[in-house]
Amino acid sequence: MSFVALGAGTLRKMQVALGEPAEYHFRLDDQQVAMNPLLGQRIQLRHTGGIHCLACGRKTKKSFSQGYCYPCFTRLPECDRCIMAPEHCHFHAGTCRDEAWGERNCMTDHLVYLANSSGIKVGITRVSQVPTRWLDQGATQALPILRVATRQQSGLVEAILREHVTDRTQWQRMLKGVPESQDLAAFRELLLQQCREPLQALQQQYGVQAIQPVYDVEPLQIDYPVRNYPLKVTALNLDKTPEIEGTLEGIKGQYLILDTGVINVRKYGAYQVELSAEAPAAKDLPAS
Repeated sequence: MSFVALGAGTLRKMQVALGEPAEYHFRLDDQQVAMNPLLGQRIQLRHTGGIHCLACGRKTKKSFSQGYCYPCFTRLPECDRCIMAPEHCHFHAGTCRDEAWGERNCMTDHLVYLANSSGIKVGITRVSQVPTRWLDQGATQALPILRVATRQQSGLVEAILREHVTDRTQWQRMLKGVPESQDLAAFRELLLQQCREPLQALQQQYGVQAIQPVYDVEPLQIDYPVRNYPLKVTALNLDKTPEIEGTLEGIKGQYLILDTGVINVRKYGAYQVELSAEAPAAKDLPAS
């Protein structure tokens, strides 16, 4: 079987935009390859051997935090512990790794939301990251429920809410199909009532305007370009199998769903890869 190269370079997470269904593009350095038109075609993803840090370009044997060399992992603010646990933000202590970055990304309005990917979960995101955050998670429904003034405060709110609802996505379940539709608005009312007292305590600490409920937004419905969901989810690994191929059955979250397994594209950020698609048969080529 012969393949035609569509692009090669440093892999980054796929670009995704709302559509009916969501629209995906593969990103390889400054190249973008539209993925939706490849549904139903046999594709090949080949790791050509190198890994180059997304921040400094240095060649590295191992990728940290989905695309960084170890020195950048220990230095950059986007790789700090508080990114995964925002309630531990230390900007106020004057120890942020990069204050200018913190001002732009953390000391700005965030949303606390409910999403339905493998069931109802709670999460946080910058206002500027809506709806990308939900698309990256493979959510089929999403609803902002609170608007807060900083990332740390959103983390404190999330810590309260996750006493009653998970903040995790079961990725295998998410990839097996479309979850049962949920009444997110009704769930919001119940959740906010259950957490009323600790939320009020946060408002007293940071000010009422810093933590405000969101009621003027309807739940967002999201559809993904999937022909067939797998009965069994088998993860493909570029480290173990540098050349992966299969028929593209769908794309959801940051996963390619092939008939041979699924691969998390974001996991391999900074890897040098080549993307190819099956060459058309001679009978399908236009007449000269």
